[in-house]
Amino acid sequence: MTKRETYEKRTEELVLPLVEAHGFELVDVEYVKEGGSWYLRAYIDKPGGIAVDDCEVISRALSDRLDEQDFIEDSYILEVSSPGLGRPLKKEKDFVRAKGEAVEVRTYRAIDRQKEFTGILRGWDKDTVVLGMEDGTDMKFAREDIALIRLAFDF
Repeated sequence: MTKRETYEKRTEELVLPLVEAHGFELVDVEYVKEGGSWYLRAYIDKPGGIAVDDCEVISRALSDRLDEQDFIEDSYILEVSSPGLGRPLKKEKDFVRAKGEAVEVRTYRAIDRQKEFTGILRGWDKDTVVLGMEDGTDMKFAREDIALIRLAFDF
């Protein structure tokens, strides 16, 4: 397991009881480097959406636990937030929730000279994702070819 994966897993173990105690859902934990700084992010949600006060409660409690455990070697910025409208589908429960909804798929490599696809999430397994396309056909994507899959949204 990489250092990043270890930090994410241990943070998830620390934050999950805090999130559940408040009736929230832990969507994801990520440890990423952006612009020369490390960020430890926890994304939380609840029916009706997350408020700033919700994020603050979890952030303070998680910060205390992280200080106690002190397992992250690098200095980092802790962020607790809502996953937002562009919420990626990562876990099984994300796919279950999105079934029958419009999703956007971005691929690493072009398929028929295209890297972005939008369709209705019809099905998935550990290796593939199937979208119902506008022309009535189904399109199957290998999971290893997908850079990002998330709910599609129009403004």
